[in-house]
Amino acid sequence: MNQGKVLVVEDDKSVLAVLRGLLEDDGYWVRTVETGQRARAELKENDFDVCLVDINLPDMDGLELLKETKETGSTAPIIIMTARNTMRNAIDAMKHGAFEYITKPFENDEISMQVKRALESRKLVEDFQQLKKEVRKTYEPGNMVGTSPAMQRVYKVIGQVANTDASILIQGESGTGKELVAKTIHYNSPRWNRPFTAVNCAAIPRELLESELFCHEKGSFTGALERRTGKFELAEDGTLFLDEVGDIPLELQTKLLRVLQEREYSRVGGRELLRANARIVAATNQDLERAVREKTFREDLFFRLKVIPIYLPPLRERRGDIPQLVGYFIDKINREMGTRVSGISPDALKLLEDHGWPGNVRELENALIRAAVLSPGAVLFPKDFTFHNSRPGDPPPAVDHLSLEEIIHHKLEDYFQRTKGVDVDNLYSLVIERVERPLIELTLRKTGGNQIRAAEILGINRNTLRKKISELHIVVKKDV
Repeated sequence: MNQGKVLVVEDDKSVLAVLRGLLEDDGYWVRTVETGQRARAELKENDFDVCLVDINLPDMDGLELLKETKETGSTAPIIIMTARNTMRNAIDAMKHGAFEYITKPFENDEISMQVKRALESRKLVEDFQQLKKEVRKTYEPGNMVGTSPAMQRVYKVIGQVANTDASILIQGESGTGKELVAKTIHYNSPRWNRPFTAVNCAAIPRELLESELFCHEKGSFTGALERRTGKFELAEDGTLFLDEVGDIPLELQTKLLRVLQEREYSRVGGRELLRANARIVAATNQDLERAVREKTFREDLFFRLKVIPIYLPPLRERRGDIPQLVGYFIDKINREMGTRVSGISPDALKLLEDHGWPGNVRELENALIRAAVLSPGAVLFPKDFTFHNSRPGDPPPAVDHLSLEEIIHHKLEDYFQRTKGVDVDNLYSLVIERVERPLIELTLRKTGGNQIRAAEILGINRNTLRKKISELHIVVKKDV
């Protein structure tokens, strides 16, 4: 079985024969040459997994061949062999990128071990490079959907700032994709292989936010039973994404400003100064300029954060992107949830293009998830869509656009008006048993038991979903 392709460059025929026999016995495909020029030709024609190169070749220095090969971008590990075990040879070999440096005479077991290690090393490098490509591909600007002029401006700024460490402030309404922009910047920057750490400043109680950001020492306050690592420390050498930065209380804004200015901070209850080497990307759906005027946000912190501003337009200002977004989300939903939606009718697409989308791209995705999961067919029609966040002044939805629970309520009220004296509670229980229970069970199956996701699709609160699961005795099975 071929374990890999090995090139041996050695002018001593006896050593060449020993190496060929040893490596072929180990299962490698082996090519042997005696000069540097022949080695150059072989390296151009073949993709070798490992190279063993003698320093003293008749037509050139083996270290020169090593340097040339590395400059071409080759990932093949090169093991340098020499009979002259000098410090200069060893330093030069490793400086130019040799995988290992072996002196003659060598033990056969040493050669076998070093070739095996070199192959394992190359595999790790290739896996790492593939991971790097996949991560960057996931968050490259091309994967942010939309070709409208407003989005083209966003892509241009991302390309201009990704390789810098400048602080960035992303502004836009909720649901426009601010965190996606932050991740795209991070994964296309030199910090891409370091942590991307996000903190929602609005979701953390004011009294705990300082500890969450800067960590705390044991005993620094009631309940601090042990030292805790903060977000700045977790984001070391990477990117710290401060979402909803406008909700940071004024007293904490002062400390954040100092971190941005001095690039250092101390833990809550501690005295040691720690270096802050995270790039700061902040986001908000608030009008920070107005907050500065109203003295609820520090002006100096605002300008520190807004070195590079990025404005994300709401979906209603980029309606031309909706067909692309619909196609992207349908593919994503089919892939992640096992649905089999093959298209959307022109009337349904027109409905989506005309909707106000107060929840922006996030609302569009959730509407498509509900439609894809609950639609009986492979094509989505207007009746498959339910909008829960109509803007003030929008006309009331037709019955076909109501949620299932609203439809049930509507039908029962109508039935009660036409038939006085019917036991509506019993009728409602019957509908719930026959309709709501299988609907919730289907949605939970499609989401792999994820109750947060299921609640979003069904358009109900998570606590309401938990209550219904309990009342209807539904068994939730989670994917493993």
